[in-house]
Amino acid sequence: MIVDLLFPMSPGILLALGGLLVPFLSARIARVYVLVLPAFLLAYIFALPDGSHGAVAFLGFELELLRLDSLSRIFATIFMIAAILGNLYAWHEADPVQRTAAQIYAGSAIAAALAGDLISLFVFWELTAISSVFLVWASGTENAYRAGMRYLIIQVGSGVILLTGLIIHVTATGSISFDHLGLDAPGAWLIFLAFGIKCAFPLLHNWLQDAYSEATVTGTVILSVFTTKLAIYTLARGFAGTEMLIWIGAAMTVFTIFYAVIENDLRRVLAYSLNNQLGFMVVGIGVGTELAVNGTAAHAVASIIYKALLFMSVGAVLFRTGSSKASELGGLYKSMPWTAGFCMVGAASISAVPLFSGFVSKSLIISASAYEGYWLAWGVLLFASAAVVLHSSIKIPYLAFFAQDRGHRPKEAPLNMLLAMGAAAILCVGIGVWPEPLYALLPYAVDYMPYTTAHVITQLQLLMFSALAFTVLMLYRIYPPELRSTNLDFDWVYRRFLPRRMLALGRAIDTGYQHVTGDAKAVLRSAISFSAYVFAPGGLYGRTFGLGNAVAIIAFLLLVALVVSYSAV
Repeated sequence: MIVDLLFPMSPGILLALGGLLVPFLSARIARVYVLVLPAFLLAYIFALPDGSHGAVAFLGFELELLRLDSLSRIFATIFMIAAILGNLYAWHEADPVQRTAAQIYAGSAIAAALAGDLISLFVFWELTAISSVFLVWASGTENAYRAGMRYLIIQVGSGVILLTGLIIHVTATGSISFDHLGLDAPGAWLIFLAFGIKCAFPLLHNWLQDAYSEATVTGTVILSVFTTKLAIYTLARGFAGTEMLIWIGAAMTVFTIFYAVIENDLRRVLAYSLNNQLGFMVVGIGVGTELAVNGTAAHAVASIIYKALLFMSVGAVLFRTGSSKASELGGLYKSMPWTAGFCMVGAASISAVPLFSGFVSKSLIISASAYEGYWLAWGVLLFASAAVVLHSSIKIPYLAFFAQDRGHRPKEAPLNMLLAMGAAAILCVGIGVWPEPLYALLPYAVDYMPYTTAHVITQLQLLMFSALAFTVLMLYRIYPPELRSTNLDFDWVYRRFLPRRMLALGRAIDTGYQHVTGDAKAVLRSAISFSAYVFAPGGLYGRTFGLGNAVAIIAFLLLVALVVSYSAV
């Protein structure tokens, strides 16, 4: 009956609108409300039938606010589950601004995933940008303000690019439908670029590390879920099978490894590893087969859960100690054992350890790339799988909980944080042990067995090699030490290289100008001196000639005239 009353309203729109009520509720009621509302809407998603619903006329176009199929349903489902976990993790948070922004942000992302047309997608695309920036600004620091401004400019900018591509596409085709586009469609390159910015493609990614590390403890968990995964959904919907994405994704998996290894802030380390995990999904979209797209969707689900778990555990450490810097942490397992255990579950999942969620999702993508003959990409993915053990799976739990004891003895994380981390950890293990329910939600029928002898042994060998490499690097002090430093990443180009080159260019132009103007002044002075010599009183033409000189000049001119006349005859 309730479903009939709400149908055909988009669950995402309902969650966003429901978030607007939060400021008018008491803190105690609001805490319960933001858990019950998404839980109810999750059931609503499962009750809705497949198909296109919620058509609305707008400026001569028909907007499709609710398009449910196997691809949009799985992303809407995991987004709603993540919203529940995020709200539980933030139960203690009294700030109504953060709680309101989180509901609008999550609702906008879900509404965008369920939108069947480009105009609706654009509207919700921009709403995710505007609502989510408050989770960064809520930290209240100068760095958070600057990171939030950069985040907002880039995210809104991607929306402007999307709008430009949308206008070109609609003008040329007359259609606003959001289905497979491909790069040959009118305006598709601009739409592709907009999706790539939100997905943090290489060299377009630094907004992610800046914003996620400066957001609030609870805000970072929410941010880690929606923005980039919405971009993954849109790429899978519009550009599956675009071969360029294979190499973009492969680059994403490896180029952040070095930065993650040398980074001291563990939240920034997790942001770099998020780039790494997004790269696997982008490769799957590029391969474009049913197995690869299934792998992308499955890995999005698994990654959302275990990345949220890792951000939760580091956030709990930050909440209790006031720091997420590896150089200031260590030995916390003594006073935060539950948080340490949950962190290790997340680390095992991101490492794709058998019986954990990453193992049953990442293998779909790696196998699909091999089946289609993309052996270079396959090798890169294997290397990236090993590297993630070095920069995330071992580094984060080891340095935060088991490395040199810094003397911190904080309380264990609050109960609500532990419950959220525990629920995420159960999902990580449950999916890894019993992947069939996840596979049943995937866009295409799954004919794949992750637990084969060869696959398990290969993965265990890869993990053991990575663990051995980390041990050797630490013993021989080759692994980069954790130092208090600022890692500029590709921002070095904007903040150091380009300003220096522009300054050097300015100096060169100034030097050239000085030379040119100096030479021009010298020529001008010579011309003035010559003119004075010739025309000034007492100069060459200003002198009074004597009679003898005048006669000589006239005689010379007559001689010249006679010579010319004779020559002419």
